[in-house]
Amino acid sequence: MELKWLLYVTVLALGTLAVQAHDMDDDSDGDDVVDIEDDLDDGIEEVEESKPETSTPPPTPKVYFAESFDKGTLDGSYFYFFTREVAESVILLWGWGKWEVQDMKDTKLPGDKGLVLVTRAKHHAISSKLSKPFVFDTKPLIIQYEVNFQNGIECGGAYVKLLSKTAELNLDQFHDKTPYTIMFGPDKCGEDYKLHFIFRHKNPKTGKYEEKHAKRPDADLKTYFTDKKTHLYTLVLNPDNSFEILVDQTVVNSGNLLNDMSPPVNPPREIEDPNDQKPEDWDERPKIPDPDAVKPDDWDEDAPAKIADENAVKPEGWLDDEPEYVADPDAEKPEDWDEDMDGEWEAPQIANPKCETAPGCGTWQRPMIDNPNYKGKWKPPMIDNVNYQGIWKPRKIPNPDFFEDLEPFKMTPFSAVGLELWSMTSDIFFDNFIICTERAVADDWASDGWGLKKAADGAAEPGVVGQMMAAAEERPWLWVVYILTVALPVFLVVLFCCSGKKQPSAAEYKKTDAPQPDVMDEEKEEEKDKGGKEEEEEEEEANEEKLGSDADIGSASQEEEEEEEEEDRKPASEEEETVNRSPRNRKPRKD
Repeated sequence: MELKWLLYVTVLALGTLAVQAHDMDDDSDGDDVVDIEDDLDDGIEEVEESKPETSTPPPTPKVYFAESFDKGTLDGSYFYFFTREVAESVILLWGWGKWEVQDMKDTKLPGDKGLVLVTRAKHHAISSKLSKPFVFDTKPLIIQYEVNFQNGIECGGAYVKLLSKTAELNLDQFHDKTPYTIMFGPDKCGEDYKLHFIFRHKNPKTGKYEEKHAKRPDADLKTYFTDKKTHLYTLVLNPDNSFEILVDQTVVNSGNLLNDMSPPVNPPREIEDPNDQKPEDWDERPKIPDPDAVKPDDWDEDAPAKIADENAVKPEGWLDDEPEYVADPDAEKPEDWDEDMDGEWEAPQIANPKCETAPGCGTWQRPMIDNPNYKGKWKPPMIDNVNYQGIWKPRKIPNPDFFEDLEPFKMTPFSAVGLELWSMTSDIFFDNFIICTERAVADDWASDGWGLKKAADGAAEPGVVGQMMAAAEERPWLWVVYILTVALPVFLVVLFCCSGKKQPSAAEYKKTDAPQPDVMDEEKEEEKDKGGKEEEEEEEEANEEKLGSDADIGSASQEEEEEEEEEDRKPASEEEETVNRSPRNRKPRKD
């Protein structure tokens, strides 16, 4: 007993020590977290003090730009706007638009604000500086933001521009001619749905910039422009020249800057010689008319393609003297008809009513048929050209402008981000911009913004039946599919249930004296049993008679009696076996 108590006390003491040690670890971890957060706050404060007033403090040092518009205002010097004075100074003729920070129209998250392009058919421009210029070196570039076409989109874009770092950059005069490094985002006009990824590449020989466009994605982009939902657009650009374009965190396009841009980053090594000319005797004809061919003597080029059918016979009842059209007898000359001005009035023509019951009216003419002797204009047959030299092409020469840039990722650094748009649709909603180098940071930013919107929209979406009804409203032919899908199984079930052979019920048997099937079977089995018993009795009587006759004959020897008995037993056993084998002698099996 004392040993048990000693063990209990020991276990209790060890548990107490473990709990204290765990609490000490938690305290130490909490102290570390506080210290890290304090360090981050101190670091951010230092960055804020060193940055200009127009920059936005990023949430972490790895972020170059981040804006959620939750402050609810654009006041201050943080954003640069395109104004009337700027438009006049740069001589732009299309007018100026308006930006506001608003809640989304059909938001499921009250208080979640975003940047809204308010006006339509206007030029809109807004920009902001980064916390520091982005330099393309060894880290990837990630651009991510949200767009919602609240009123759909007729013609316009929602793309973002990363403005190149130049000495001439002036955000107060940001317009369509302002140099940019990358342009990325959705754009639509008519039925052409695009998702742009364009970067400006500098020719190392000439120093000129040329736009390089990514290949068009294979995915269908129409839904992102028409469903009036918030979509997340992401561009990931890696130092190995690979890129990915994602919508709602799903890859819709990917490729390589060296292989999947148009025009290619690097020009061809050889080009066609612009001074080369095709020789005069160069023969590009693969086939030529046979010079030895002669037109046959019986070839008639003047024979008509159609001739009158000589075997045709005029139908009986044809009215040769009746015209196809006659003057309308019920027509009357208008009262205001002036013969001096309008000429002599004539009644309008109508179909001759006498021709309705006749095969035809007017002069009968034979129908035209194909002329069997028609051959058309004779042409000599075509033969292979022995002098054929192929399609001429100018010779190749080394490209004087050739260069090879194997690192197109190292683009011109950019120091600002902006939206420069012309749209025929208003109320385009932008939110949660971020430019960073870490994929995890962008994913966390998306989870805290777009992820909440998606969850709220998903909770408010109708069920399967509601979605089917909405789809049928847009595509009425779906009603036929729904009806067939429901009616066909029901029809098949009814068909299989009602097409089986109907068994008579017990009530029908009671109405007549006809025996029921089970009664008839029992009676047949009883008759078989009675017949089998009668046959057995007859065989036994026959055996007894034979045995009696054998006993009366005393002169027969014992051997003969035994032989006779054996002979009598054999047929008896054979008969019994025959009786047993007979289906009439089988007894019914009772379950």
